[in-house]
Parts: sequence; C-alpha cells; structure tokens
Amino acid sequence: MNDSVDEALVVLSGGQDSTTCLYWAIDRFGEDCVSSVTFDYGQRHRIELDCARRIAAEAGVSNVCLPIDTFAALGGDALTDASIAVGEAAGTGTELPATFVAGRNLIFLTFAAAYAYRHDIRHLVTGVAQTDYSGYPDCREETMAALQNAIRLGMDSDVEIHTPLMHRSKKETVELAVRLGALDAMALTHTCYNGQQPPCGRCAACELRAKGFAAAGVPDPLLDAQ
Repeated sequence: MNDSVDEALVVLSGGQDSTTCLYWAIDRFGEDCVSSVTFDYGQRHRIELDCARRIAAEAGVSNVCLPIDTFAALGGDALTDASIAVGEAAGTGTELPATFVAGRNLIFLTFAAAYAYRHDIRHLVTGVAQTDYSGYPDCREETMAALQNAIRLGMDSDVEIHTPLMHRSKKETVELAVRLGALDAMALTHTCYNGQQPPCGRCAACELRAKGFAAAGVPDPLLDAQ
C-alpha cells in the first residue's frame, strides 16, 4: 500500500451516524479524497441502501454497494429475520437486543479494509459509538482497536480506523452534524428499526434519534421532509 495516499473510505449505512461521519471525513480529508461503501447484507429494510446512495450523491462522493448476504442466511436477529420482532431479546443467553446482528461491524470493516487495500485507501471511517448506544459489543473502542490491529497484521497494511462519534452523545452528534453542514443530508437518512417512513417514533433507534435532536434544540430534517 502506498503510504503517501491520504484517502478515506466511509462505511455508509444510510443512517444518521454514518452520514455525520461522511461529512466529518469530507471536512478532514477533502471531498475529492473521500468515497463510501454500503453493504447489502440481506437486511429487511432495503430502503437504507437507496438512502445511502442518495446521501452519497448529495455529498458529492462515490458510493459502491457490496453484496454480503450471509447474515440473512444466519438469521437470529430482527434486522434480517422478519419473524423476530424488533423489541425482543436476542435469545442468545445475553441481554443484547434482537437488533444486534452478531459480527456485523467486524465483517463490514474487514470487507471495507479489503476494498480499501485494493484501492490504496488508508483511512476507514465508521459511525460506531459506545455512548448513547444499544449495548452492542462491536461498537466499543476496545473492539475497534483490536480489529484495527488484526487487519493491519492480516493485510500487512497501515490502515487506520476512525470513529469520530465514539465518545459523543446523540446530542453531540447532532451538534457535530450542524457544524459540518450535514443537516440537508439528514433529510435523506433512515434510522427506524421498523423500516417505516415516516419513522415509527417508537423503536429504540427512533427514540434515541429524537432525544438527540431535542437535546440539541435542532428540528430533525427527516421529520420536516415527510
């Protein structure tokens, strides 16, 4: 890998956090040095794939969608299995919610790193956060540090995983989006675990998003766009 290349690849889900990270990357690396990748992992809510494409276009960056449908074959979570309700427990002997897709962030970033390796991109950007989150173990800082080390060893690269939201509350994430000029793109995002437009307003994702915008004193552009 060419160490002189200073480009960034953003894992773009089409949601609030990854969209904020996209604009963070543009601010840090420059629009011409940022691209995005979205994963079609067999998710029930196909709308987020279209949202990611539209958000990337709004931001002026490229977007590639990679198919990795093994998660749907594995099942066992509410985001890929229609028979599991969003509000259920995961049923794995833990207290994790049913919306936890085991291994998702690990796989996403590994595939993103492989894509970045082939395109001489050194920086990966992801919207994971261990503040104001649903208890997902693959969102923790120690997980990201261990994964970065494993990727560096396994690909003999100097890849760097950036987590701009890791220690930010949802309020602080909204404030960051405002500073970065990302609010127009927020109207294109999808967060609702129930896959509804307008969003249901009842699921954990909707409630957390609403709490963040309310605490920041900023109207949610997604609701205004409905």
